[in-house]
Amino acid sequence: MNISTTKQNQALTIILEGRLDYNTSPQLDGVLRDSLDGITDLTIDMDSITYISSAGLRLLLSTQKTMKKQGVMRLINVRPEIMEIFEITGFSEILNIE
Repeated sequence: MNISTTKQNQALTIILEGRLDYNTSPQLDGVLRDSLDGITDLTIDMDSITYISSAGLRLLLSTQKTMKKQGVMRLINVRPEIMEIFEITGFSEILNIE
């Protein structure tokens, strides 16, 4: 998975490309742990995510909980096939998806 970040003041945008699964979730988790201090606005661009597993879902849920304490998290550009997974699992009701 490719991860790129852009930080502007207290806003962080993370652009993901590839698969968010058991093998790649630790990579994103590391980026998030290193980057969220002082962030009040987190945007995750999922336009190039082609697959998400339960490990990816858990990481997004955990990040959502962290961000609720310090600001807001949103997912943008979610592909229809990923949105279907969010809807089936109920994550579409939990996550802020724009």
